[in-house]
Amino acid sequence: MKDADLPVGDVEQAVRSRYSSAARAPEARLCCPVTYDPALLAAVPADVLERDYGCGDPSRHVEPGEVVLDLGSGAGKACFLASQRVGPEGKVIGIDMNDEMLAVARGAAPEVARRLGFANVSFRKGKIQDLALDIEALDLYLERNPVRSADDLSRLEGKIAELRRTRPLVADGSIDVVVSNCVLNLVRPEEKERLFAEIYRVLARGGRAVISDIVSDEEIPERLARDPELWSGCVSGAFREDLFLEAFERAGFYGITLAECGEKPWRTVEGIEFRSVTVIAYKGKEGTCLDQKQAVVYRGPFRKVEDDDGHVLLRGARTAVCEKTFRIYSREPYREQVELVWPHVLVPLEEAPSFPCGKGAILRDPRETKGVSYFLTTEPETSSCGPNGGTGGNCCP
Repeated sequence: MKDADLPVGDVEQAVRSRYSSAARAPEARLCCPVTYDPALLAAVPADVLERDYGCGDPSRHVEPGEVVLDLGSGAGKACFLASQRVGPEGKVIGIDMNDEMLAVARGAAPEVARRLGFANVSFRKGKIQDLALDIEALDLYLERNPVRSADDLSRLEGKIAELRRTRPLVADGSIDVVVSNCVLNLVRPEEKERLFAEIYRVLARGGRAVISDIVSDEEIPERLARDPELWSGCVSGAFREDLFLEAFERAGFYGITLAECGEKPWRTVEGIEFRSVTVIAYKGKEGTCLDQKQAVVYRGPFRKVEDDDGHVLLRGARTAVCEKTFRIYSREPYREQVELVWPHVLVPLEEAPSFPCGKGAILRDPRETKGVSYFLTTEPETSSCGPNGGTGGNCCP
């Protein structure tokens, strides 16, 4: 492989050029083999399917009624698959910067709606690392107000700030699920932190990101990072596998889970392996920590674990948690890992004292949840014994 002369930070033109070509004619080298639900594919026109450049299927992780944002939506395949999963009560928004890809996606949308019997997909032009700026609104302004002087440039900068503030492409907290399929690696290195911050900004509290992308098992040397073909081919801009997960953590996400990971590398370049992964990460751990006397019991199999907020859970022990953490643990991805222990009398939030989250393992005495004056005596509750709720010869001890 020859050395290339692409400046490290100047990758957008290489990406735009290659994907414009790929919109005009399919390019097999831009995608990994992925299995999709054939029943969902039936609603998607052939010209969209032929221009599918991804490495996973994040759409399988969305639910009915959700608002989904697809970053780097390309010809629209992931959007059209997600639209069927969220149904007519849901909504899907695709974001892309490539005019040729947007034309394919927008051209296919009416046919997909006809086949499904409902229309819930729209496509917008913008950069995925700047989800506040509506590029088409900016283009319209520039058509009417071309920049010919320093004063014009100053007015343009003011207009950009105004568009972000008053007419954001994607508003704060407006999205239930952000998905992306092999696109984050195409963003310039110096803008990737901003990219994750933007994903976090647009998600609603309790929302999640489901990102399929390419990662490397080693650091990519600068020589390969300067190769425009490798960069636009989802190789040179790949995250190192551990740093990919760390990027979600730094942005404020919790419950970061490696949901899928390619057993075999998609591609190997000079001994560096590149494989497809899908990561799910959640938003919503912000807020005050208040003590309502709740606890959780970690089921195992590990002797102890530590979560993203510094709570240490000991296997089988009643661990004290705040109201916010208790609520988080009651949902995915934690719900199957813990037993929830409700207090016999719930302390009202307005009366609850602060809770020292992040202090390691804090055990909760059973009397804290039951109350010091709890002296109830009952007969054996046989209906709750046995593996299926009946006695079945296997009663509780």
